[in-house]
Amino acid sequence: MSNLEAEPVEQECVAGPRVAVEVITAREVPLGGPRAMAVRRTLPQRRRSLIGAWCFIDHYGPEDVSVSTGMDVAPHPHTGLATVSWLFSGEVEHRDSAGVHAMVRPGEINLMTAGAGISHSEVSTPETTILHGAQLWLALPDGARDGRRDFHHHVPDPVPLDGGTLRVFLGSLADSSSPVPTATPLVGAELVVDPGARVVLDVDPAFEHGILVDRGDIAVEGERLAVAELGYVGVGAERIEIGNDSTEPGRVLVLGGTPFGERIVMWWNFVGRTHDEIARYRQEWEAHADRFGVVDGYVGPHPRIPAPTLPTTVLRPRHNPDPHARPRDEG
Repeated sequence: MSNLEAEPVEQECVAGPRVAVEVITAREVPLGGPRAMAVRRTLPQRRRSLIGAWCFIDHYGPEDVSVSTGMDVAPHPHTGLATVSWLFSGEVEHRDSAGVHAMVRPGEINLMTAGAGISHSEVSTPETTILHGAQLWLALPDGARDGRRDFHHHVPDPVPLDGGTLRVFLGSLADSSSPVPTATPLVGAELVVDPGARVVLDVDPAFEHGILVDRGDIAVEGERLAVAELGYVGVGAERIEIGNDSTEPGRVLVLGGTPFGERIVMWWNFVGRTHDEIARYRQEWEAHADRFGVVDGYVGPHPRIPAPTLPTTVLRPRHNPDPHARPRDEG
Protein backbone atom coordinates (compact mmCIF):
# COMPACT_ATOMS: atom_id res chain seq x y z
CA MET A 1 0.00 0.00 0.00
CA SER A 2 1.37 3.42 -0.95
CA ASN A 3 0.32 6.93 0.04
CA LEU A 4 -0.81 8.44 -3.29
CA GLU A 5 -1.26 12.04 -2.06
CA ALA A 6 0.49 14.47 -4.40
CA GLU A 7 1.30 16.88 -1.58
CA PRO A 8 1.46 14.83 1.61
CA VAL A 9 1.21 16.78 4.87
CA GLU A 10 4.12 16.58 7.26
CA GLN A 11 3.01 14.94 10.51
CA GLU A 12 4.82 14.55 13.82
CA CYS A 13 4.22 11.18 15.46
CA VAL A 14 4.29 11.34 19.25
CA ALA A 15 4.08 8.31 21.54
CA GLY A 16 1.23 8.26 24.00
CA PRO A 17 1.83 9.00 27.67
CA ARG A 18 3.52 6.22 29.62
CA VAL A 19 1.15 4.31 31.88
CA ALA A 20 2.10 4.92 35.51
CA VAL A 21 2.82 1.84 37.65
CA GLU A 22 2.67 1.74 41.44
CA VAL A 23 4.82 -0.98 43.02
CA ILE A 24 3.38 -2.85 46.00
CA THR A 25 5.82 -5.04 47.90
CA ALA A 26 4.67 -8.18 49.71
CA ARG A 27 5.13 -8.90 53.39
CA GLU A 28 5.70 -12.44 54.64
CA VAL A 29 3.22 -13.96 57.10
CA PRO A 30 2.78 -17.51 58.48
CA LEU A 31 -0.30 -19.40 57.30
CA GLY A 32 -1.92 -20.83 60.43
CA GLY A 33 0.85 -20.31 63.00
CA PRO A 34 4.57 -19.66 63.48
CA ARG A 35 5.60 -23.13 62.23
CA ALA A 36 3.23 -23.12 59.28
CA MET A 37 3.92 -22.44 55.62
CA ALA A 38 4.89 -18.83 54.89
CA VAL A 39 2.93 -16.79 52.37
CA ARG A 40 3.67 -13.45 50.70
CA ARG A 41 0.82 -10.95 51.14
CA THR A 42 0.43 -7.98 48.81
CA LEU A 43 -3.14 -7.01 49.72
CA PRO A 44 -4.33 -5.52 51.97
CA GLN A 45 -1.63 -2.92 52.61
CA ARG A 46 -1.67 0.49 54.24
CA ARG A 47 -0.75 1.90 50.83
CA ARG A 48 -3.69 0.27 49.03
CA SER A 49 -6.51 -1.92 50.34
CA LEU A 50 -8.36 -3.00 47.20
CA ILE A 51 -7.93 -3.40 43.46
CA GLY A 52 -11.45 -3.51 42.14
CA ALA A 53 -13.16 -5.98 44.46
CA TRP A 54 -9.88 -7.86 45.08
CA CYS A 55 -9.21 -7.28 48.78
CA PHE A 56 -6.72 -10.03 49.70
CA ILE A 57 -3.81 -11.56 47.78
CA ASP A 58 -1.62 -14.32 49.23
CA HIS A 59 1.12 -15.84 47.05
CA TYR A 60 2.97 -18.94 48.25
CA GLY A 61 5.61 -21.44 47.16
CA PRO A 62 7.09 -23.17 45.43
CA GLU A 63 7.57 -25.11 48.67
CA ASP A 64 8.49 -28.77 49.15
CA VAL A 65 5.69 -29.76 51.49
CA SER A 66 6.86 -33.39 51.57
CA VAL A 67 9.45 -32.26 54.15
CA SER A 68 7.39 -29.57 55.91
CA THR A 69 4.00 -29.16 57.52
CA GLY A 70 2.50 -28.03 54.20
CA MET A 71 -0.93 -26.44 54.10
CA ASP A 72 -3.32 -27.57 56.84
CA VAL A 73 -5.87 -24.87 57.56
CA ALA A 74 -8.57 -26.14 59.92
CA PRO A 75 -12.21 -25.04 59.53
CA HIS A 76 -12.51 -21.27 59.79
CA PRO A 77 -15.27 -18.75 58.97
CA HIS A 78 -15.86 -16.12 56.29
CA THR A 79 -18.47 -13.43 55.71
CA GLY A 80 -19.06 -10.89 52.98
CA LEU A 81 -16.48 -12.22 50.53
CA ALA A 82 -15.68 -14.84 47.91
CA THR A 83 -12.46 -16.87 47.92
CA VAL A 84 -10.57 -17.62 44.70
CA SER A 85 -8.08 -20.51 44.72
CA TRP A 86 -5.51 -20.79 41.91
CA LEU A 87 -2.61 -23.24 41.86
CA PHE A 88 0.56 -23.47 39.76
CA SER A 89 1.55 -26.86 41.21
CA GLY A 90 0.34 -29.30 43.87
CA GLU A 91 -3.16 -30.12 45.03
CA VAL A 92 -5.34 -28.84 47.88
CA GLU A 93 -8.44 -30.49 49.33
CA HIS A 94 -11.35 -28.13 49.98
CA ARG A 95 -14.30 -28.86 52.27
CA ASP A 96 -16.98 -26.35 53.28
CA SER A 97 -20.16 -26.07 55.32
CA ALA A 98 -22.28 -25.94 52.15
CA GLY A 99 -21.37 -29.62 51.73
CA VAL A 100 -18.85 -29.07 48.92
CA HIS A 101 -15.84 -31.40 48.80
CA ALA A 102 -13.52 -30.46 45.92
CA MET A 103 -9.91 -30.48 44.85
CA VAL A 104 -7.95 -27.40 43.84
CA ARG A 105 -5.59 -28.28 40.98
CA PRO A 106 -3.25 -26.28 38.73
CA GLY A 107 -5.03 -24.31 36.03
CA GLU A 108 -8.47 -24.78 37.61
CA ILE A 109 -10.36 -22.09 39.50
CA ASN A 110 -12.41 -22.80 42.60
CA LEU A 111 -14.55 -19.84 43.71
CA MET A 112 -16.38 -20.12 47.04
CA THR A 113 -18.92 -17.44 47.93
CA ALA A 114 -19.37 -16.95 51.67
CA GLY A 115 -22.37 -14.67 51.49
CA ALA A 116 -23.78 -14.20 54.99
CA GLY A 117 -21.50 -16.88 56.38
CA ILE A 118 -19.61 -20.08 55.60
CA SER A 119 -16.77 -22.14 57.03
CA HIS A 120 -14.20 -24.25 55.19
CA SER A 121 -10.90 -26.12 55.47
CA GLU A 122 -7.90 -26.31 53.11
CA VAL A 123 -5.34 -29.12 53.23
CA SER A 124 -2.57 -30.00 50.79
CA THR A 125 -2.92 -33.64 49.72
CA PRO A 126 -0.43 -36.39 50.73
CA GLU A 127 0.53 -36.81 47.06
CA THR A 128 1.65 -33.18 46.81
CA THR A 129 5.38 -32.50 46.90
CA ILE A 130 5.71 -28.93 45.55
CA LEU A 131 2.91 -26.57 46.54
CA HIS A 132 2.75 -23.27 44.68
CA GLY A 133 -0.15 -20.91 44.07
CA ALA A 134 -2.29 -17.98 45.16
CA GLN A 135 -5.23 -17.52 47.50
CA LEU A 136 -7.36 -14.47 46.69
CA TRP A 137 -10.45 -12.83 48.17
CA LEU A 138 -13.13 -10.70 46.56
CA ALA A 139 -15.19 -8.26 48.65
CA LEU A 140 -18.90 -8.64 47.99
CA PRO A 141 -20.98 -5.49 47.44
CA ASP A 142 -23.79 -4.65 49.81
CA GLY A 143 -26.44 -6.23 47.61
CA ALA A 144 -24.69 -9.61 47.59
CA ARG A 145 -22.89 -9.90 50.93
CA ASP A 146 -25.84 -11.34 52.83
CA GLY A 147 -26.67 -13.88 50.13
CA ARG A 148 -26.41 -17.64 50.09
CA ARG A 149 -23.32 -19.83 50.08
CA ASP A 150 -22.15 -20.89 46.64
CA PHE A 151 -19.31 -22.67 44.85
CA HIS A 152 -18.07 -22.70 41.23
CA HIS A 153 -15.35 -24.68 39.46
CA HIS A 154 -13.96 -23.91 36.01
CA VAL A 155 -11.04 -25.05 33.83
CA PRO A 156 -10.13 -22.18 31.44
CA ASP A 157 -8.70 -22.99 28.04
CA PRO A 158 -5.25 -21.59 27.22
CA VAL A 159 -5.37 -18.67 24.77
CA PRO A 160 -2.26 -18.21 22.58
CA LEU A 161 -1.07 -14.61 22.31
CA ASP A 162 1.77 -12.91 20.49
CA GLY A 163 4.50 -13.53 23.07
CA GLY A 164 2.68 -15.69 25.58
CA THR A 165 -0.30 -17.72 26.74
CA LEU A 166 -3.32 -16.54 28.74
CA ARG A 167 -5.81 -18.38 30.95
CA VAL A 168 -8.80 -16.26 31.97
CA PHE A 169 -10.41 -17.65 35.12
CA LEU A 170 -12.73 -14.71 35.89
CA GLY A 171 -14.23 -12.03 33.68
CA SER A 172 -13.06 -11.37 30.11
CA LEU A 173 -9.71 -10.57 28.50
CA ALA A 174 -8.24 -11.03 25.00
CA ASP A 175 -11.58 -12.32 23.62
CA SER A 176 -11.70 -15.05 26.26
CA SER A 177 -14.38 -15.16 28.95
CA SER A 178 -15.01 -17.19 32.09
CA PRO A 179 -18.51 -18.51 32.84
CA VAL A 180 -17.98 -18.12 36.60
CA PRO A 181 -20.35 -15.38 37.85
CA THR A 182 -19.05 -12.46 39.91
CA ALA A 183 -20.89 -9.84 41.95
CA THR A 184 -18.92 -6.92 40.47
CA PRO A 185 -17.19 -6.34 37.11
CA LEU A 186 -13.67 -7.79 37.32
CA VAL A 187 -11.00 -9.89 35.66
CA GLY A 188 -8.62 -12.60 36.82
CA ALA A 189 -6.12 -14.35 34.55
CA GLU A 190 -2.80 -16.18 34.48
CA LEU A 191 -0.37 -14.92 31.84
CA VAL A 192 2.78 -16.82 30.85
CA VAL A 193 5.21 -14.59 28.93
CA ASP A 194 7.72 -16.24 26.61
CA PRO A 195 11.47 -15.69 27.23
CA GLY A 196 12.52 -12.26 25.98
CA ALA A 197 8.98 -11.43 24.85
CA ARG A 198 6.56 -8.55 25.34
CA VAL A 199 2.81 -9.05 25.63
CA VAL A 200 0.43 -6.14 25.16
CA LEU A 201 -3.00 -6.62 26.73
CA ASP A 202 -5.94 -4.48 25.67
CA VAL A 203 -7.75 -3.81 28.94
CA ASP A 204 -10.96 -2.14 30.08
CA PRO A 205 -10.12 1.51 30.90
CA ALA A 206 -12.85 1.51 33.56
CA PHE A 207 -10.83 -1.09 35.51
CA GLU A 208 -7.87 -0.68 37.82
CA HIS A 209 -5.38 -3.58 37.55
CA GLY A 210 -2.75 -5.36 39.57
CA ILE A 211 -0.03 -7.49 37.95
CA LEU A 212 1.37 -9.99 40.48
CA VAL A 213 4.76 -11.46 39.53
CA ASP A 214 5.18 -15.19 40.14
CA ARG A 215 8.38 -15.81 38.17
CA GLY A 216 10.63 -14.24 35.55
CA ASP A 217 12.40 -10.94 35.00
CA ILE A 218 9.19 -8.97 34.59
CA ALA A 219 8.58 -5.33 33.69
CA VAL A 220 5.11 -3.77 33.58
CA GLU A 221 5.06 -0.70 31.32
CA GLY A 222 8.84 -0.56 31.74
CA GLU A 223 8.69 -0.72 35.56
CA ARG A 224 10.78 -3.69 36.67
CA LEU A 225 9.19 -5.85 39.37
CA ALA A 226 10.71 -8.49 41.62
CA VAL A 227 9.08 -11.86 42.19
CA ALA A 228 6.07 -11.46 44.56
CA GLU A 229 5.79 -7.72 43.87
CA LEU A 230 2.60 -6.32 42.39
CA GLY A 231 2.44 -3.57 39.78
CA TYR A 232 -0.69 -1.45 40.14
CA VAL A 233 -2.15 0.33 37.09
CA GLY A 234 -5.01 2.74 37.70
CA VAL A 235 -8.15 3.43 35.71
CA GLY A 236 -7.88 4.97 32.26
CA ALA A 237 -5.29 2.61 30.81
CA GLU A 238 -6.39 0.97 27.56
CA ARG A 239 -3.37 -1.28 27.23
CA ILE A 240 -0.77 -2.79 29.54
CA GLU A 241 2.59 -4.04 28.29
CA ILE A 242 4.18 -6.89 30.23
CA GLY A 243 7.72 -7.92 29.32
CA ASN A 244 9.91 -10.82 30.39
CA ASP A 245 13.67 -10.39 30.02
CA SER A 246 14.42 -13.82 31.47
CA THR A 247 15.69 -16.76 29.43
CA GLU A 248 12.87 -18.81 30.98
CA PRO A 249 9.09 -18.30 30.71
CA GLY A 250 7.75 -15.64 33.06
CA ARG A 251 4.40 -15.83 34.81
CA VAL A 252 2.07 -13.23 36.31
CA LEU A 253 -1.49 -12.98 37.55
CA VAL A 254 -3.58 -10.19 36.05
CA LEU A 255 -6.22 -8.99 38.53
CA GLY A 256 -8.55 -6.06 37.98
CA GLY A 257 -11.99 -4.58 38.27
CA THR A 258 -14.01 -1.39 38.56
CA PRO A 259 -13.10 0.54 41.71
CA PHE A 260 -15.07 -0.85 44.64
CA GLY A 261 -17.45 1.93 45.60
CA GLU A 262 -18.07 0.85 49.18
CA ARG A 263 -15.88 1.24 52.25
CA ILE A 264 -15.34 -2.06 54.04
CA VAL A 265 -14.19 -3.19 57.44
CA MET A 266 -11.94 -6.24 57.05
CA TRP A 267 -10.69 -8.07 60.14
CA TRP A 268 -9.40 -11.64 60.38
CA ASN A 269 -11.61 -13.65 57.96
CA PHE A 270 -14.56 -11.29 57.96
CA VAL A 271 -15.59 -8.49 55.61
CA GLY A 272 -18.28 -6.18 56.95
CA ARG A 273 -19.15 -2.51 57.12
CA THR A 274 -18.95 -1.64 60.84
CA HIS A 275 -17.09 -2.64 63.99
CA ASP A 276 -20.31 -3.95 65.50
CA GLU A 277 -20.91 -6.27 62.55
CA ILE A 278 -17.43 -7.74 62.87
CA ALA A 279 -17.84 -8.18 66.63
CA ARG A 280 -21.12 -10.02 66.05
CA TYR A 281 -19.57 -12.33 63.44
CA ARG A 282 -16.75 -13.15 65.85
CA GLN A 283 -19.16 -13.86 68.70
CA GLU A 284 -21.29 -16.13 66.51
CA TRP A 285 -18.25 -18.10 65.33
CA GLU A 286 -17.09 -18.62 68.90
CA ALA A 287 -20.64 -19.68 69.85
CA HIS A 288 -20.80 -22.26 67.00
CA ALA A 289 -23.79 -20.40 65.53
CA ASP A 290 -25.71 -21.67 62.53
CA ARG A 291 -24.49 -18.73 60.43
CA PHE A 292 -21.28 -20.61 59.61
CA GLY A 293 -22.47 -24.21 59.54
CA VAL A 294 -20.23 -27.24 60.05
CA VAL A 295 -17.43 -28.66 57.90
CA ASP A 296 -17.72 -32.45 57.64
CA GLY A 297 -14.79 -34.74 56.93
CA TYR A 298 -11.87 -32.58 58.07
CA VAL A 299 -9.24 -34.54 60.02
CA GLY A 300 -6.54 -32.49 61.68
CA PRO A 301 -4.87 -31.62 64.97
CA HIS A 302 -7.53 -29.00 65.79
CA PRO A 303 -11.25 -29.19 64.94
CA ARG A 304 -11.52 -25.46 64.12
CA ILE A 305 -9.57 -22.21 64.31
CA PRO A 306 -10.62 -19.98 67.20
CA ALA A 307 -11.11 -16.29 66.50
CA PRO A 308 -8.41 -13.92 67.72
CA THR A 309 -9.23 -11.28 70.30
CA LEU A 310 -10.72 -8.10 68.92
CA PRO A 311 -8.52 -5.00 69.19
CA THR A 312 -9.29 -2.56 71.99
CA THR A 313 -9.82 0.22 69.45
CA VAL A 314 -12.84 0.56 67.18
CA LEU A 315 -12.40 -1.04 63.76
CA ARG A 316 -12.92 1.56 61.07
CA PRO A 317 -13.56 1.26 57.34
CA ARG A 318 -10.43 0.96 55.20
CA HIS A 319 -9.48 4.02 53.20
CA ASN A 320 -8.41 3.39 49.63
CA PRO A 321 -6.61 6.08 47.62
CA ASP A 322 -8.06 7.23 44.32
CA PRO A 323 -7.72 4.68 41.52
CA HIS A 324 -4.53 6.10 40.00
CA ALA A 325 -1.02 4.76 40.40
CA ARG A 326 1.51 6.47 42.64
CA PRO A 327 4.94 5.68 41.18
CA ARG A 328 7.97 5.00 43.40
CA ASP A 329 9.26 8.58 43.22
CA GLU A 330 5.95 9.90 44.50
CA GLY A 331 6.11 7.88 47.74
